[in-house]
Amino acid sequence: MSILKRIQNGEVRTSGETPSTPVQSVKPPVQPPSLQARRISAPPSSIGQDTYQDLKTRVQNKLIAGLDPGMDVTKTNEVRVTIQELFESILNEENIILTRPERNRLFEQISAEILGLGPIQPLLEDDSITEVMVNGAKNIYIERKGKIYRVPLSFESNAHVMRIIDRIVAPIGRRVDESSPYVDARLPDGSRVNVIIPPISLVGPVITIRKFARDPITVDQLVEFGTSTPEVIEFLRACVASRLNIVISGGTGSGKTTLLNILSGFIPADERIVTIENAAELQLRQEHVVTLESRPPNIENRGEITIRQLVVNALRMRPDRIIVGEIRDEAAIDMLQAMNTGHDGSMTTLHSNSARDTLARLETMVMMAGMELPVRAIREQVASAIDLIVHQERLRDGTRKISSVQEVVGMEGDIITMTELFAFEQTGIDNGQILGRLRPTGLRPKFMEKIEASGINLPPSIFGIGVRR
Repeated sequence: MSILKRIQNGEVRTSGETPSTPVQSVKPPVQPPSLQARRISAPPSSIGQDTYQDLKTRVQNKLIAGLDPGMDVTKTNEVRVTIQELFESILNEENIILTRPERNRLFEQISAEILGLGPIQPLLEDDSITEVMVNGAKNIYIERKGKIYRVPLSFESNAHVMRIIDRIVAPIGRRVDESSPYVDARLPDGSRVNVIIPPISLVGPVITIRKFARDPITVDQLVEFGTSTPEVIEFLRACVASRLNIVISGGTGSGKTTLLNILSGFIPADERIVTIENAAELQLRQEHVVTLESRPPNIENRGEITIRQLVVNALRMRPDRIIVGEIRDEAAIDMLQAMNTGHDGSMTTLHSNSARDTLARLETMVMMAGMELPVRAIREQVASAIDLIVHQERLRDGTRKISSVQEVVGMEGDIITMTELFAFEQTGIDNGQILGRLRPTGLRPKFMEKIEASGINLPPSIFGIGVRR
């Protein structure tokens, strides 16, 4: 059944759809010519917000009633043209005169209710916004350039927020209700969505959308933003091409997935890549890519497919590379096993506060598998599997930077040894902006032989060798 048919049948309620009886239009009394033009703004200066909301509700309900139930709403441009024609017709019938900005705003709001995600649709279309956060019906925040701002937008009610949540999760077969009050989902453009609702959330339904750029960030932009340097990018490109196992670590919102996307772009086009994620968001450009996505349990608490199960299954799919969007549980042991059993060049991300902390978190997650392995055995697996750790941070000024690149060397006694190859060196602060650069430490990695065996020759200057400081 189409979304329009469901709307007309009352299965999908639209913004402001509270009256159970049709709203009758009332002809305004005759006024002097100067008062005949009835102007509405949003919010208007001459009348209250309730009046504007009544107008929006009435026009929206009449417009939905006039749409063809069989219309294919996936053809956005065609539907938008039809909505525009009906909108103009309804305004003429209602004898409502609006200024051009008022007319455009009302039309965009109604279109967003029918085709988009209501009040937050304009935020999703703004390329300068990287995150949208809805804290209940009346509080909406955005992240722009690493800073959080509140925006003067709101939903009508918590029920309105829930209708938008249903519109997000339903197309991908997810659900959210009191028995399953939180869910990870994605938008059609790949943006990641997290939803949590009452009774878990005490502020009402909460939506957090991590937006992805319509055009994925390029290597040049990564350098332009100051996240990395050309030398580090050249080094990482060589590491990927020579099939080293890489872990990208960092805090929330530090840019781990963006960097994973960029590093994945360095994989040769003739290799078979299997990606595994909770919500598919990687945007690989290679032709031979198999994308797998985990699945939560259904309403009967059955049918769950975990990241760990997908990693195990991926080993039977003849992958050249396995890329796991994020390791956060006992799947770590299977990822390490994959890296240790011929699937060189695999990559993943995980949350941690430093490169050293990354190793400790991996060790803890392996223990979560319930296998009573000695600590030394776990550390030997980690040291053998991982070649390189790239740690990212979001600094106080909101910028995201690679703060450390470290080689995992091996074991000394019961300790995993590491060598820092590049480190971010802060030089000062200018008007709140952190100044500094990712600099080489002057140490040459031990896996250089593997890189050179792949036919790649990196100049010593990349590591600061022979460069006067």
